[in-house]
Amino acid sequence: MLQVKRAGHSTIITPDIERAVDYFTGLLGLSLVAREKNRAVLATKSGVESVVLERGDAVEVPRLSFQIAPGSDLDEVASRVKKAGLKSERRSDITPGIGSALTFQDPKGTTLEIFSDFEFAGPDNTFTGVMPLKFGHIAYQCPDVQGVVKFYCDMLGFKVSDWRGDFFAFLRCSRDHHTVNFLRDPKTSIHHIAFEVRDWSEIKRASDMLAQSGIKLAWGPLRHIIGHNIAIYHKNPDGVTIELFCEIDQMHDEDLGFFEPRPWHQDRPQRPKVWGDGTLSNWWGPMSHNPGREPQISSTATATQAPGWAAGSKPPAAAKPVTAMARGPKAQTRKSPAPKKRPQPKKPER
Repeated sequence: MLQVKRAGHSTIITPDIERAVDYFTGLLGLSLVAREKNRAVLATKSGVESVVLERGDAVEVPRLSFQIAPGSDLDEVASRVKKAGLKSERRSDITPGIGSALTFQDPKGTTLEIFSDFEFAGPDNTFTGVMPLKFGHIAYQCPDVQGVVKFYCDMLGFKVSDWRGDFFAFLRCSRDHHTVNFLRDPKTSIHHIAFEVRDWSEIKRASDMLAQSGIKLAWGPLRHIIGHNIAIYHKNPDGVTIELFCEIDQMHDEDLGFFEPRPWHQDRPQRPKVWGDGTLSNWWGPMSHNPGREPQISSTATATQAPGWAAGSKPPAAAKPVTAMARGPKAQTRKSPAPKKRPQPKKPER
């Protein structure tokens, strides 16, 4: 088993690379660290590469990079990958910061670029756009969520943070509550890409900047229940859903039964579990009191299209995910307490 330490960057294919570069640098506030005719590499202001843009006919997200322990022998990693029955390829000059990587595909067809050593980009002291702290997480839709989760846990060393029913998994490779998400859907596609900002004030600033640029929020502002992050969602010019978030749960040591709550947790102890099908997506924000109508923010929608609503629909019946059960304490389903009846006021005597 490998042990992924963090997500590196996501590669996005775009038909209009000039427009995409303008969005990611001018509005999102990433720094352009390399530019070719059909390719661009972008990093945060602190020099951590986050996005690679490549010109192509259709919008897709075909590759995702992960860093393992610095100094790791990639040849030895290749041997372990081969023993697992996977074909791998050694590639060089992935980005200015990644000189060498080992690539292979996960079960849903995404090419993973595994690297050990990384060089930061030079400092960028300009102040433009949102300026996120880092590339936080990425979510995919795919038919076999159980199989993909098993691969990421058994092969890459991820841990299950939470399940929602048996159709939505949250996995982590660090203290952040999730680095990858997998949501069951008949088609395999990108669901959203998320960038972390410093705090709630940055969420408000980002919302104003999006409004000034004529981009409406697809969902939010809101406070999620699973993960507890404050978030807003919008579509970039290619129709890819982008999440900006802050205050995500920090899972320091699940053996202690305590995650750093953002801002609180509903139960004690706090350990990975299966949340029931009726669990709301968020405590406050749009649709926070109507679990029967969840927002659909698939990246297949256009940049200006409002999110659809699955009125009255319910997710599949929850089953006990094998990987979640094998890698954590017994799953719990949160039960909401029955609402207290308010005493009726007495009629005044005449």
